[in-house]
Amino acid sequence: MKSKNRVKLLESFPNSFPNRDYVIIHQANEFTSVCPKTGQPDFGMITIKYIADKKCVELKSLKFYLQSYRNDGIFYENVTNTILDDLISVLKPRWMEIVGDFTVRGGLQSKVIATYPDNKS
Repeated sequence: MKSKNRVKLLESFPNSFPNRDYVIIHQANEFTSVCPKTGQPDFGMITIKYIADKKCVELKSLKFYLQSYRNDGIFYENVTNTILDDLISVLKPRWMEIVGDFTVRGGLQSKVIATYPDNKS
């Protein structure tokens, strides 16, 4: 599924406390996608942390959004950053971090962390 179509799965609701900075954490322990090189399934945990501005993500839509990656061939780095981009486009948060923590494959453990705004400067 293309990201443009996938982002349409995400819904939001108004933040009841827009004047307060508080951290919301959602964790998807059973994230799956497919390795684009081997076609083998990839498994991992996606953790979404954010400080909402005016909107919060609706959880049922988030679940369906994350499940939409199940049959997609996508690298760890791409999926983590795409999730960040899609959630930013819908929620426009004050701050967000996506952590893709993938299970060991071939003896390698991989974790990808993407943040907004970018803290490199």
